Amino acid sequence: MKTPIRAAVLAGVLSLAVAPAALAQVSRSTPGQPEARTALDLMPAKAKLTVTTPAFKEGADIPFENTQYRTNTFPGLSWTKGPKATKSYVLIMQDNSLLLRGAPILHWTLFNVPASVTKLDAGMAPTGNPAGSSYGPNYKGASQPYTGPRTPPGPGDSYHFEIFAIDTTIPDEGKSSYEAITKAMEGHVLASGEVVGHGIADPSAPPPAPRPAAPAPK
Repeated sequence: MKTPIRAAVLAGVLSLAVAPAALAQVSRSTPGQPEARTALDLMPAKAKLTVTTPAFKEGADIPFENTQYRTNTFPGLSWTKGPKATKSYVLIMQDNSLLLRGAPILHWTLFNVPASVTKLDAGMAPTGNPAGSSYGPNYKGASQPYTGPRTPPGPGDSYHFEIFAIDTTIPDEGKSSYEAITKAMEGHVLASGEVVGHGIADPSAPPPAPRPAAPAPK
């Protein structure tokens, strides 16, 4: 159970990125909680992709430069080639340490990455995604580029950079609907893999601005 102080800190930090109406729906997950399952957990594949990033090693801290605390620079990703029948790749980034509306917080989606592509360069610009690919939604809305962590103070969060090789492509509805992406993926995942980074709060960041006080009752 969160203490009042912990809950206040969490709400204050998340208020920088999550709409006020959603704050009441944010909670910290517990080990083994079904709602904390990521897309990779929900859509397992027989074959495995090895996923790496030049920014950090598996399980290590994500550099602040790759977070919203600093420059929000894309960390870069590489993965092994999918099976022969692969038509495209889907990339999903989720924080399953915190739950928004009962599900891992969605930071980034990129779909219809061509089967010939197995690397996204570090520092990739928002408009630098591979030709033919499209950004899907994240917690900010539709068609969003990479949105790195802004981890609240505390033990830190786990950020899953997941990659799926699929034997199909995703319809345009995926630009605005995470459900459309995952529905189109069902039964088509040939291989998958992930690299997980640990996000922490930047100790040099200024505290979040206070939320406006509610108007006094008349």
